[in-house]
Amino acid sequence: MLSYFNKMRLHRNLCFAVIDGLTDIFNEGQYADKVIQQLLKRDKRWGSRDRAFVAETTYDIVRWKRLYAEIAEVKEPFNRDNLWRMFAVWATLKGIRLPDWKYFENTPTRKIKGRFDELSKIRKFRESIPDWIDAIGIEELGEKKWTLEIAAQNQQADVILRVNTLKTTKENLQNILFDQNIETEFIKGYPSALKLKERSNVFVTDAFKNGMFEVQDASSQLVADILDVKPGMKVVDTCAGAGGKTLHIASLMENKGQIVAMDIYESKLKKLKVRARRNGVHNIDLKVIDSTKPIKKLYNKADRVLIDAPCSGLGVLRRNPDAKWKLEPEFLDQIRGVQKDIFQQYSKMVKSGGKLVYATCSVLPSENENQVKTFLTSESGKEFNFVKDRKVLAHESGYDGFYMALLEKK
Repeated sequence: MLSYFNKMRLHRNLCFAVIDGLTDIFNEGQYADKVIQQLLKRDKRWGSRDRAFVAETTYDIVRWKRLYAEIAEVKEPFNRDNLWRMFAVWATLKGIRLPDWKYFENTPTRKIKGRFDELSKIRKFRESIPDWIDAIGIEELGEKKWTLEIAAQNQQADVILRVNTLKTTKENLQNILFDQNIETEFIKGYPSALKLKERSNVFVTDAFKNGMFEVQDASSQLVADILDVKPGMKVVDTCAGAGGKTLHIASLMENKGQIVAMDIYESKLKKLKVRARRNGVHNIDLKVIDSTKPIKKLYNKADRVLIDAPCSGLGVLRRNPDAKWKLEPEFLDQIRGVQKDIFQQYSKMVKSGGKLVYATCSVLPSENENQVKTFLTSESGKEFNFVKDRKVLAHESGYDGFYMALLEKK
């Protein structure tokens, strides 16, 4: 990797794009993925390497914000000079030669490397995380596990595809992509997954446009599997969002039966509608949760209910590195309350003999197994038996941190 950077020449327009992006992310509170999408549309002449530089450099500096700011001796809110200083730290640590632009005058290259070595001994700087997240990680996972987990959460995530078995097979899709110079491999224990050997823009392929696959992390693909759906069932996905798991459930049900996809955001369900069409899925009913009515209508009606609960997202920092700067302790307290409430409400949709899965993309027990324990000791929870759960940590699996628990109604 470093040899590629050593030879690399910095181009002014690409570097300006990165600085503009960082301004929006750090100072305007915008979401990194949205900002980067906009940046990549900036210049039609950029090739895939230019676009990769803009996206990956921006993500890198977002991920290591605390460490780079500390080394550069700058404080928030960052002005453009501050951001250029952080950029110089990034480039120096990557071994890139700084051009003689005015932004890089007097960059203390040796001092930067020295400060990096020093700060790398302290976890909250080395892993670039806020104090309070570090404290809660230690408290809930223990020092050893947390140290390994937060390091894994700073690695770049692999690109994983989920094969849409309504349209093709894993082997067939692998061959189709291979013909387009996209190499993939199977992952043991993940029946629908293909992992890209090298990052590539798969969204421009015909295979994607024809609905043969979705991009979905391997851990996220475990959720539909544990739900144990069969063709012909009535299944409710209560927090469907844009529907990654809904579409997986549909393919496992072979388009037979009914899926009710619910969410409080209509805009997300509209995206799901578009994706469902592309995937050739036509057994989904979309329902906006705008009151308690749509939920009450489904009491005791569903064979399977999935609660993919809103959470801190501390299991998916690899793909959303800006989340650690947006998260606040108050939000965490609040979201645990929300998880508890929806567990109570949505579990009532399961009919007797039916099954319920509670899932999050967090690694904190307080959002996961503790919520399940609390539910099972409650009035509504007494009607359920605990079947099994699965805790996925990034440092153990190599994929996103996730939790899922399967309960059965008596």
